[in-house]
Amino acid sequence: MPEHRHNIFKILTLNQISHHGLCRFPAETYQIGKDIAEPDAILVRSHNMLNQHIPVSVKAIGRAGAGTNNVPVPDMNNRGIPVFNTPGANANAVKELVLASLFLAARNLVPALKFVENLQGDDVMLNKQAEDGKKDFSGIELPGRTLGIIGLGEIGRLVANSALKLGMKVIGYDPQITVDSAWNLSAEVKKANSIEDLLRHSEFISVHVPLLDSTRHLINDKSIKLMKHNVILLNFSRSTIVDEEAVLTGIATNKIKTYVNDFPSQKLQHQRSVITLPHIGASTQESEENCAVMVVDQLIDYLQNGNITHTVNFPDIQMERESPYRMAVANANVPNIVGQISTSMAKAGLNIHNMINKSRGEMAFTLVDVDSPVPQHALDEIAAIAGVLMARYLPLTQ
Repeated sequence: MPEHRHNIFKILTLNQISHHGLCRFPAETYQIGKDIAEPDAILVRSHNMLNQHIPVSVKAIGRAGAGTNNVPVPDMNNRGIPVFNTPGANANAVKELVLASLFLAARNLVPALKFVENLQGDDVMLNKQAEDGKKDFSGIELPGRTLGIIGLGEIGRLVANSALKLGMKVIGYDPQITVDSAWNLSAEVKKANSIEDLLRHSEFISVHVPLLDSTRHLINDKSIKLMKHNVILLNFSRSTIVDEEAVLTGIATNKIKTYVNDFPSQKLQHQRSVITLPHIGASTQESEENCAVMVVDQLIDYLQNGNITHTVNFPDIQMERESPYRMAVANANVPNIVGQISTSMAKAGLNIHNMINKSRGEMAFTLVDVDSPVPQHALDEIAAIAGVLMARYLPLTQ
């Protein structure tokens, strides 16, 4: 659908979004609220949008967090709507919780706390019971122990570097590691040739991969059988990365000493050697602020300039403004779309000042700066090209 830019951008919020982010929207050109009709963009955290009607006015969705399982991404692809997320903004918060969980499990702190809570009597009796019972909670120290990290993105990298500072040995596995992550990963992290190699040599295992078809039940009966006995397994990624039934079997056979995770479930409730936290990996004041600031900045740049940074469905694409007159076009990644866009502009007498086109899988995106205003009929003609999903005019002046 072709669209000319209007005076005010309207932003619908589906969750409480940190004021540190919302205040970055210029007050004179943005209207923000939870009851906005016909929004230009939607800001969301955990709200489930999968069965929600998304108005035709929506041009972008911003998720203040990394995961987008609560957003109907395939439907947005069909409409040419980018879904932004904030990878890395909550990485430190999750890293700190992973490190805390290493200590929780290594020192048997949770059962020790429960033991003390159930003691009864005066101070003399309490102290005697504590002394008699503390032998059951003897733990291990981290220096010299081997931590295997599956997934070396922002969180995995931070966990790896911090674990080294605690004196641990670290093995990492990530066939999709980015150049930036590799540069920022300590050279002391030993590279595993396969997940199987990592599982065989680790005393602690921490999983930090996105939920994909290929990673669902990545930790299963087969992989658990490869692990050392009494391994400590941590999952702060997604619940279904780990097969819970397989983990319980691993606990029963002493393959797994403790399973620490952030995803409550009925199957894990009240199970021996399971520590479940209430999905608090990113629940810090700093994390929520970082996510809000990052996603708001991304939405502003997209709505005003068409630039894309950190989406789950479109390529990253940025082009410096060289003209007040810009068009943004989202399209299926098929041949000759760019040629047809150029032809339509030439027919309308528009001189292309600068153009960039990038693709990602089935999706592609084009930014075009021209030397004169874009007439409505030219925008309509481009929007009507087979394969074009969205065409917007983004002038700097009205």
